[in-house]
Amino acid sequence: MLYDAVDEPELASPESLLTAYYTQLRTVIDTVGVSVVANESGVSAETIDAIAAGETPRVTTEDAAAILAVSDTHPETEAIVYELRDHLLMGMTAGILSVDAIAAKIEVDLTGQEVQQALEGRTEMTLEALAAIQHVIETANN
Repeated sequence: MLYDAVDEPELASPESLLTAYYTQLRTVIDTVGVSVVANESGVSAETIDAIAAGETPRVTTEDAAAILAVSDTHPETEAIVYELRDHLLMGMTAGILSVDAIAAKIEVDLTGQEVQQALEGRTEMTLEALAAIQHVIETANN
């Protein structure tokens, strides 16, 4: 469910995490079908088509969760999003990381306040931002 896209995330780069997220999405799309995912997820057909074609369009964690939730092997969208946020926040606690420390270490252009808002769901978090944030958290906990 995104945060577990790779077996050893602490060893993965942000780029490999991002690739793994899109691989998870493509697996659902390939298994369930483009039209079913587009109809049931609420994500635009253009975005679903692009992911299915191996592209990496701008996707939010909420949209990614909606795509995953179409599969019978994943929980509902909200559960995926809440579990993802919980995993990240617990990782911050374990790694004794502040949002400012994370913002200083990521290449994605986010301030500490923006990282906090993304983690709390008050603003959109893209998969690119998730990969960068998860990388910092997992590295700190290794």
